Amino acid sequence: MTNFYSPAYYLCADETPAPQPVVATRYPEPAGLRWLRWQLSALWAVSPALGFRQAWRVFTTPRRLPIKSWEAPALADARRRSVLAETGAVAVYEWGPTAAPAVLLVHGWEHRASFWRAWVAPLLAAGYRVVALDGPAHGASAGRRTTLTDFGGAVQAVVDTVGEVRAIVAHSFGGAAVAGLPVRLPLGVALPRLVLLSVPMGPRPVAERFADFLHLPADLVRRFAGHIERSTGRSAESFAVAAAGPGTGARQVLVLHDEGDEIIPFAEGQQIAAEWPQARLHATHGLGHNRILRDAGVIAEAIDFIAS
Repeated sequence: MTNFYSPAYYLCADETPAPQPVVATRYPEPAGLRWLRWQLSALWAVSPALGFRQAWRVFTTPRRLPIKSWEAPALADARRRSVLAETGAVAVYEWGPTAAPAVLLVHGWEHRASFWRAWVAPLLAAGYRVVALDGPAHGASAGRRTTLTDFGGAVQAVVDTVGEVRAIVAHSFGGAAVAGLPVRLPLGVALPRLVLLSVPMGPRPVAERFADFLHLPADLVRRFAGHIERSTGRSAESFAVAAAGPGTGARQVLVLHDEGDEIIPFAEGQQIAAEWPQARLHATHGLGHNRILRDAGVIAEAIDFIAS
């Protein structure tokens, strides 16, 4: 079984769609979702422990989705290397002068480094080196399953090899991993700027949405939190973005979140900004969870913030 929770990929067609009016519709449900719900519900009825074990497997298994036609050109002129993390080899892509300060781009669930294609040219024009990675179990990186700590650990392994980092820009699950771990610059150096796009505020609300999406009992959330604590030695609450994020040492944080985001509610972006003293919120309109990655205005604002 694989994780059908994130429908992010459905908004990433071969061609960037024209802006659409905001409408109150849900993302299309993947094929086989009813069967998956039935399987998990039946297993939970027989044994909640076995049901949770299988649900956790689903939750931590991203789909290896087909490569879109624009992805290879997006990476064509990148320098490529790999970094060894606890999860295995992590694919890294780099553009621009090696002596320039770096902006590290961290993708979200079921995305890849290529999904940052709209950011590379503007960042290079602003004088930065651009570094992106495929997270564990994503793109060309090793693994079949991944967790928030796996993902954050891979980002940390890459950061340790980059040199001077001016900023980290992270989307959705990637932002939760960067802030929740938290990822730090080597030798206690402060991170000048952190940009978070469409990021969930913590594991618990994500677990609640996962349970609701798969029609599983609320008991899943309790088991989810207990499993996190047993496997990491930390409470689920300790991974919340605003609770752990200051550990990144970020001097300033820009939270970009769309008011119509159907995947991560806008209220979570508001809460992150309210609870993190270094953070400020900028709301967008009509971009949803994924188009925010391709919006020229968002990119320009983020680069201005990085340079400030």
